Amino acid sequence: MKTIIRTLALAATVGVAGLAPAMAAENPGDGTTIKMARASWDSGWFQAEIYKQLLEDLGYDVGEPITLDVPPFYQAVAQGDVDLWVNGWFPAQDTYKPVFEDQAEVIGMVADSGALQGYMVDKAAVEEFGITSLADFSRPEVRDAFDRNGDGKADLVSCPPGWLCERVVLEQLEDFGLADDIATTKAGYNAAMADTIAAFKDGEHVLYYAWTPNWTGYELKAGEDVMWIPVPEVEGVETVPPAEGLATCVADPCHMGFPPNDIRPVARKDLLEDNPAIASILNEVSIPLDDIFAQNAAMIDGDDDIEAQATAWIENNQDAVDGWLEDARAAAN
Repeated sequence: MKTIIRTLALAATVGVAGLAPAMAAENPGDGTTIKMARASWDSGWFQAEIYKQLLEDLGYDVGEPITLDVPPFYQAVAQGDVDLWVNGWFPAQDTYKPVFEDQAEVIGMVADSGALQGYMVDKAAVEEFGITSLADFSRPEVRDAFDRNGDGKADLVSCPPGWLCERVVLEQLEDFGLADDIATTKAGYNAAMADTIAAFKDGEHVLYYAWTPNWTGYELKAGEDVMWIPVPEVEGVETVPPAEGLATCVADPCHMGFPPNDIRPVARKDLLEDNPAIASILNEVSIPLDDIFAQNAAMIDGDDDIEAQATAWIENNQDAVDGWLEDARAAAN
């Protein structure tokens, strides 16, 4: 009888021990705090919130991400003050790699070639005037068609004031000999673009700097309402490699003046080594650009509950999410 009792007790002990790894794998992040950052541009907050909630589903204590601009983030991740963000733009931010690449790495892909920058015009103007590049704005009939304030120059909604791209736009207009043909806006970008969208809906021609993902891509759809236009190729002016196969541009390849960028996570190497579940999530998750456009547009319209929007996106993509979480839990074993 004592032998039977001892045998049952041993079996029970083995059974409990056998359950322990499975329970641990269900929440591999239990007891681990992650210091997450997000970009200073609010069009990237939706993506950050989705990753945050997925990591919390794995048991990680993430907390509220700290909002940082580009240089402070890469300094902070190198120093260990933050662990990761999912708002990296590459190759645009390649120049920061010497700052962080010993301590952190680029991993996974939020949106492959999802970060484009350049100039857009309404599709009707492309067809009416045969616009093939920004150089066409030196033609009087094109310039006049885009002159909304009567100053003799085409009006361009430029990059947000204070951003590096604002300076790039001004330099390009000088380099391409268009500074006397195109005037840039000084107003805030969102307000200026709201006015531009209203003008487009009223049948006016529009010219503006754009980047993706951005709420404007939901309001003015590339290929349907507007088209990317390349910058001219001018002797002595160095240009970046073009985008290829971009059906929403009037030319292929499309010399946009800015290199196409992938949106990618950046995370500390020690975090990834100690937490293979995090590495799995960062490697596997991706978010369609159309979903980002739609959320950005909703945010501009006043729906700023990003947490609820991310939760809804996860629920609407549950099959893919379940697969990502399952792979992450398996990686933690």
